Amino acid sequence: LVANMLDCANGNPSGEDSYHKMSEVRDDLQLMLDKPAIYLYDQDIGRLSITGLQFGGTVFGRNAELSTVKDAYRRSVSGGSELVIISGASGSGKSLLGYEFGKHVSAGGGIVLSGKFDQLQQGTPFSALASAFNVYCGTLLLLENSDPSSIAGELASNLRSSLGRDVHHLTKLIPNLAIILGPATSPINRNEDCDNAQKRLQYLLCQFVDVISSTFSAPVTLFLDDLQWADAASIEAVNHLLTAASLAHDERFFFLGCCRKGEINEGHPVRKLLKNVERSSVGCTNIKLDLMDEHTINT
Repeated sequence: LVANMLDCANGNPSGEDSYHKMSEVRDDLQLMLDKPAIYLYDQDIGRLSITGLQFGGTVFGRNAELSTVKDAYRRSVSGGSELVIISGASGSGKSLLGYEFGKHVSAGGGIVLSGKFDQLQQGTPFSALASAFNVYCGTLLLLENSDPSSIAGELASNLRSSLGRDVHHLTKLIPNLAIILGPATSPINRNEDCDNAQKRLQYLLCQFVDVISSTFSAPVTLFLDDLQWADAASIEAVNHLLTAASLAHDERFFFLGCCRKGEINEGHPVRKLLKNVERSSVGCTNIKLDLMDEHTINT
């Protein structure tokens, strides 16, 4: 893969196996992470490349629900922000529906940040958000070819211009961002309590999304799976992102979340988010997935 990328960068593509666009590189890199075993054997990688950036599989019997998500996304692209929550029992196809929607966004030139909450990391603030941003930055790094006008270099320049030295705080959360920014990013020593530190990170994450969108002139979608295990700090950051986009009008932000049915109780952070959204101009759509019956499966 690396040799192929170098050939393309040097203007020496090697036939059908060469990469023709960045999305193909991204797909193969994600495939290495998701299914490394396929690279140990003689496989037809071309047939497997449709898995995309965590958007593998095919959605059956969910066309109506997929159309609903796409409609909400189109409204967010027109200006403002939208939120869609997909709930359902385990195995009902929530994640797959989200991944299929991600393919639609990427094909249209949108940016997708994708993360997944873990039951064992509920006590770790921003775990899924950090993962989503880190994977995105990692993809940019792997596309980097030491050209100062590269996309990673442009993002680094805009982040420094927008956030100044405060961008260092994000590098603690997003290791790959530290590599993009390079050694010029100097540490900041501040003695702050946990609450203030989390609020600062929430603000900086919102600014990061804004810089990503403006740098690449594309709407940003954040897809977070397994919301039932989300921490309060992450959901508060999502709330800030939605609110900022709805007030700015020129910011295009879309949030898609998936959760298990019946596991978002009254005291859950997601419940608070939904109540805040109801009092704002943010569009909100709830999609409930039931297990498909035999007739739907056989159709």
